[in-house]
Amino acid sequence: MKWIAVLAVVIFPFLAQAQHKQLVVAQDGSGDYTTVQSAVDAVPAFPENRIEIHIKNGTYKEKIVVSSWKTKISFIGEDKEKTILVWDDFSGKGDINTFNSYTVLVQGNEFRAENITFQNSAGPVGQAVALHVEADRCVFTNCRIIGDQDTLYTGVGNSRQYYKDCYIEGTTDFIFGPATAFFENCLIHCKKNSYITAASTPQGQPYGYVFKNCTVTASPEATKVYLGRPWRPYAQTVFLNTNLGEFIRPEGWHNWKKPEAEKTAFYAEYKSTGPGAAPEKREPWSRQLKRKEAKKLSKPEVVLGGNDHWNPTKP
Repeated sequence: MKWIAVLAVVIFPFLAQAQHKQLVVAQDGSGDYTTVQSAVDAVPAFPENRIEIHIKNGTYKEKIVVSSWKTKISFIGEDKEKTILVWDDFSGKGDINTFNSYTVLVQGNEFRAENITFQNSAGPVGQAVALHVEADRCVFTNCRIIGDQDTLYTGVGNSRQYYKDCYIEGTTDFIFGPATAFFENCLIHCKKNSYITAASTPQGQPYGYVFKNCTVTASPEATKVYLGRPWRPYAQTVFLNTNLGEFIRPEGWHNWKKPEAEKTAFYAEYKSTGPGAAPEKREPWSRQLKRKEAKKLSKPEVVLGGNDHWNPTKP
């Protein structure tokens, strides 16, 4: 009988961990936790199986960190309009700068989120990141990413990120950073005259940003918007089959007053539509892709595949 007791003590906790793959967050106390961070903290380091954190409707005012050892976590919201993760840090607030102004920081690989709003509510006060992603193999589906300047920071060069059916809004450089990121069927909303993207793709990285079948809209006060400008040399941004409003400037792209960046940046479009599509008026150093070039870039499994042949469209 003693050996049975020993087995119970040693094995049962591991079985419980393997079977308990879902945690529930609810502000009213009806779930396992009342805050998102406490649920993240409860996840074991490097879990063998995916852990789903189901978040019930509510506005969760938290500054959330998914650390590098918190891998294979999913945030699953009840309703993207009503499941809101929000904070209000911004660059210049105390010792806050762009890189720690986030509402949510993701460092754990294989993170997934769906039906969630990531918001920085600081307003138009400078750099204020809503979502900062440094992890690899991340997927965001049916999410809202809301802020003003620097809304979405795709944070490191070895990170691959897939955004599908998402809404992203901001003012200046509101999608920025060095990661490889693929945006499919997303709605991109510009709130003022400025720049949508500020890629800083590292030299030698095969791909930067790809926007496929997206729609770009704007607030009434936004009448002159650039598709992007190069934060660093070798920036890459491509728009494929994207609908562009009349507020997109005819030249499309800006060199950030760095003429040398024109030689290394890869800025391109393929079959842009809408009143903002003006291929004959674009900057001469940008490109209109040929069909064969666009076909390769239109596949998430190619752009994001890497050496491990990751396909983000598969579970």
